[in-house]
Amino acid sequence: MSRPLWILLILSLSTGCASLISSATTRMADNISLAILNQDDPATVRDGAPAYLLMIDGLIEGDPENTGLLLTGARLYGSYAGAFIEEESRAQRLAGKSLLYARKALCLQNASACAASEDRLDVFKPALAATGKSGLAALYAYGVAWASWVQINSSDWNAVADLAKIEALFERCIELDESHDGGGAHVYLGVIKSLRPAALGGKPELARRHFERAIDISGGENLMVKVLMAKHYARNVFDQELHDSLLVAVKAAAADYSGYTLINSLAKLEADRLLAESADFF
Repeated sequence: MSRPLWILLILSLSTGCASLISSATTRMADNISLAILNQDDPATVRDGAPAYLLMIDGLIEGDPENTGLLLTGARLYGSYAGAFIEEESRAQRLAGKSLLYARKALCLQNASACAASEDRLDVFKPALAATGKSGLAALYAYGVAWASWVQINSSDWNAVADLAKIEALFERCIELDESHDGGGAHVYLGVIKSLRPAALGGKPELARRHFERAIDISGGENLMVKVLMAKHYARNVFDQELHDSLLVAVKAAAADYSGYTLINSLAKLEADRLLAESADFF
């Protein structure tokens, strides 16, 4: 699993947690989060985000059971770790903070699913099945933080073993509302199902359907979906024509869509890198 590609998806998390917001403080945090997502200069975010992360920590310290603040903290810690931190040990610490905040939010919203997530898959699945649509935002955010933590800790096989539970979590999210976060659960499943080639039991064609569905749901506004499809699906099946066409489309597309500007700016940079490698890879 290559970092930071799927971790960058955290940056495209929508402000869907707004329904959980109950205070002016949390609304302010969510608005600043959206301003970051709409920034077209990644370097500005890289340099300025640490101060905001400390502010989020302070707000959570003063209101530790505010689910909206916890979800905002999880989103931004995970995205900062995945997009901008190269030092492995530091990325692991920040991703751990993201997972901690997301887990606290889930435990506040859905104690049974929270507890079952640390148990066997056959225990976790019934807890997922019992989760209703009102618990979707916290469940999805936990899945995003968990998947990102696993990827940053991919050298730890105990962490990688959690992928089956993460896959089940995103499948449940799709059952509840496949359009949540612009089809984000489809993207994560596309990546997970691309991790192994078909000869080794992977399901690349199912992965492709997930990616294509996410593109449809988001209206193509999240350019990182096409980058991930090129990196994980097209390279998996050695389809250079698809690989290059997806990346060329990303380079040609507009980046400034509300909630996606930063992720799209990063997607364009990644598309340049992958295209430069294309001839050597294929």
